[in-house]
Amino acid sequence: NTVECLSPYKAFVTSCVQTRLSLRSNTTVHYGSLSSEQPDSDASSMQTNSISQKRSYIAVAVLCYINLLNYMDRYTIAGVLLSIQNYFGIPDSTSGLLQTVFICSFMLLAPVFGYLGDRYDRKLIMIAGLIVWIITTLGSSFHFWVLLLTRALVGTGEASYSTIAPTIIGDLFTGTQRTLMISFFYIFIPVGSGLGYILGATIANATGDWRWALRFSPALGGLGLLLLVFLIPNPRRGASDNKGGATMESTSYIEDIKYLLKNRSFVWSSLGVTAMAFVTGALAFWTPTFLSRAQIKQGLRLPCKEEPCNPLDSYIFGAITVVTGIVGVFLGTYISKQLRVRLPNADPLICAVGMLSSSPCFFIAIILAGTSIPATYTFIAIGETLLSLNWAILADILLYVVVPTRRATAEALQIMVCHLLGDAGSPYLIGAISDALLKYNPESSHWDFRRLEYSILLCPFIGVLGGLFFLMTSLYIKEDRKAAELLTSGNTILL
Repeated sequence: NTVECLSPYKAFVTSCVQTRLSLRSNTTVHYGSLSSEQPDSDASSMQTNSISQKRSYIAVAVLCYINLLNYMDRYTIAGVLLSIQNYFGIPDSTSGLLQTVFICSFMLLAPVFGYLGDRYDRKLIMIAGLIVWIITTLGSSFHFWVLLLTRALVGTGEASYSTIAPTIIGDLFTGTQRTLMISFFYIFIPVGSGLGYILGATIANATGDWRWALRFSPALGGLGLLLLVFLIPNPRRGASDNKGGATMESTSYIEDIKYLLKNRSFVWSSLGVTAMAFVTGALAFWTPTFLSRAQIKQGLRLPCKEEPCNPLDSYIFGAITVVTGIVGVFLGTYISKQLRVRLPNADPLICAVGMLSSSPCFFIAIILAGTSIPATYTFIAIGETLLSLNWAILADILLYVVVPTRRATAEALQIMVCHLLGDAGSPYLIGAISDALLKYNPESSHWDFRRLEYSILLCPFIGVLGGLFFLMTSLYIKEDRKAAELLTSGNTILL
């Protein structure tokens, strides 16, 4: 039913072969069609107009709150990792599995929820996922392998939420408003992560039992569930994009995947996100433990023999993550807003700068950890600020280079790839390398620090690779964004 545009380097409208569009009738919607005429009824416009600006802002606030809880829970484990290692007597590689199994279930289920999110009621899917998340997050045990299983199941709930929530924001807002709302949503990645360290360590230290740290966020999740049920609208897909100019219908999953793989901006930015996920996943999980070993090596602290272990590094690293996350996300959004008008490919260039400049900071921080803790924290703070420039921009890139009816699938595919090759394996890989180096000096606390140091040094090099991927994205983003805008408005076709 369609003819593909042949040359992306010519003018987008005049150079395309005449498009033949399947029109929407009063009774039948052709699967995979796109209507260039106004809808036959006022239902679609009423659905869009019925969502007031005030309710849209409230919806974003609720989605931000749940995103905060998701990331608090994700990094609570890292905040009490020393206590968990001491309690179960597990090595670094096994400790890394706690994060890996969570990310693996999250990664494997994301495409499923992406498929459902582009076709069925998104609000109901998020409600079901949040219920699963609350139930499984409460699971903890005296046995390590049961704890490992419950952490794996937590990923089920997060997969349903993370793939769908950004698409709802994309359908409530457009233009600079969308960028700002996405910034608010993604700022709770570093804020939630930082609070996870702080609250996890605080609760474990206050109760003397690290398990209570895992039971805090699901208690707050009950409130999030109620807010989700009563305050979140369910906007029509593409409501904020097509402005009534076209009605887009869902296509088959195979067609969606083919479209995304042809979208070069999506492919290259997803590879960049993957490198970023590798770095952030490994550093977020291991940094408090690494800094604790650094202080033991310098004689500033005694090794932890019984729980709760000293929570100071979790407090400091958590606070740094919160502050640098807020500063970095808003700074990245501001720079993007200023440059985007004059430089169409500003967004991926900002991401490239963030990755390429943060990598040397992390490298210096790792090297200095054995001699100066204050200098290490300083360079970590600079590196995290530069890395946080990317969070909101990356989400905005996906929303404006992908058509509305394929955004949940795009979110899911990007999540699967970035976790499969990124933070699903990086915490375990760092731990495995550290354990492999243990044999060279198994009795030395000094070597406990060094082997983890050598392992973490892999991260800055992966960060440089991510910066190169974002530079490649900048070559195609202007063209791909224009193509998505024209397709959404009904002036071109599905590729």
